[in-house]
Amino acid sequence: MPTILSVGIAAMPYQVNQEETKRYVKQLFAHSFSHIDQLLQVFENGEIRSRSLVQPLEWYKEKHRFSEKNDVYIKSAVQYGCEAIRKCLQHPVFLQKPIEYDEIDAIFYISTTGLATPSIEARIMNVLPFSPHTKRIPIWGLGCAGGAAGIARAYEYCLAFPNAKVLMIAAEFCSLTFQPNDHSKSNLIGTSLFSDGVACVCVAGDKAADARVRPRVIATQSALMPNSEEVMGWDIRDEGLFVIFSKDIPSLIRSWLKPQVQSFLQKHRLSISDIGHFVAHPGGKKVIEAYEDAFGIDKEKTNESFQVLQEFGNMSSATVYVVLEQFMTKSIPSGDYGLMVALGPGFSAEMILLRWE
Repeated sequence: MPTILSVGIAAMPYQVNQEETKRYVKQLFAHSFSHIDQLLQVFENGEIRSRSLVQPLEWYKEKHRFSEKNDVYIKSAVQYGCEAIRKCLQHPVFLQKPIEYDEIDAIFYISTTGLATPSIEARIMNVLPFSPHTKRIPIWGLGCAGGAAGIARAYEYCLAFPNAKVLMIAAEFCSLTFQPNDHSKSNLIGTSLFSDGVACVCVAGDKAADARVRPRVIATQSALMPNSEEVMGWDIRDEGLFVIFSKDIPSLIRSWLKPQVQSFLQKHRLSISDIGHFVAHPGGKKVIEAYEDAFGIDKEKTNESFQVLQEFGNMSSATVYVVLEQFMTKSIPSGDYGLMVALGPGFSAEMILLRWE
């Protein structure tokens, strides 16, 4: 089965704590809501301590055109995409020796927070010495589910080409989509959660992996809830991307995602009790609590997801790769099962069954 070899995380240039963000949002929204202090409790209740941004906080206080923000997106995606790739291919803990650029057969680029044609991976290939014959597969619009979907598509590629090594680059700059004139509750809640991040994962086919104990991808499954476009996504207007973020997501985890996961595991004669490691995208504190409730798991199994949420916030598709890195650094016995789960627009889910061996 295809194997996850390495993970690399880029370091964003600016860090802000939750209290700083809360004060900033209060200045913007104070005149829009008579009960602003009550609404701002979401910043404390979410228990995010800090987050990373691609621009200093003062930059977001100014008005920027969509084209200006998108230019920042392109420049940042290339810069920090290159950094994440270098760290992934040269990781001293995960790799016995660096992976050469010309060993990479394909690049999957995942994002939902900016636009670029030529796409970002083509621009990165003009900076880093990849083979000009490297296949390029840009994936746009899957939101928070994009990171897991990238691994699923890489798994399928490596099944077809067992000698291949492929990269997934997830680059999200959620802060660039912030709309200071959108005084909706969705925008306020999104601002309390979302942040910026770029991460890279390398997956290898059976004939390209070494013999070390690593997570192998056993199976994947996508799921789409019919007629659920209003649960999560973007409202695209002249000013840019406006967040759609339903308060019903935690309840949908209990009512819709739970049977999807159960059915997926049953196909492989497994149940939630067989899953030792829960590699979950932490959409927010309420999402993590909904995972615990729906699957009957204790907080120990969501500890890594919660720690990443506290330290980084929700970096959309890149977040699950940071959670994955936490598990990659642990000494996990051969034979243990893991489950990667991420939710995205559609409303949709991506599920990946892992086994360390």
